[in-house]
Amino acid sequence: MPRKTHPQSDRRSSRGTGATRERRPPRPKPKVDFTVDALDFKNTTLLRQFVTDQGRILPRKYTGLPAHYQRRVNQAIKRARQMLLMK
Repeated sequence: MPRKTHPQSDRRSSRGTGATRERRPPRPKPKVDFTVDALDFKNTTLLRQFVTDQGRILPRKYTGLPAHYQRRVNQAIKRARQMLLMK
């Protein structure tokens, strides 16, 4: 059976006409000016760049790091949390 499709005008009208949604400004991407060896759980000043104020690890979309750097950053942040060096 073919799927039912809805016209675009139906979707737009359900949201409301007066509500405009504010977009967040994009986070500035940090420049990768460090080596993989600098990604250590004891280097909390570097690791704080990749964590939000609430303590969440930023994804690659925001950090702009290569995949192998991002994996090491995640591991270092989690180790620093276990050692109570970071929130």
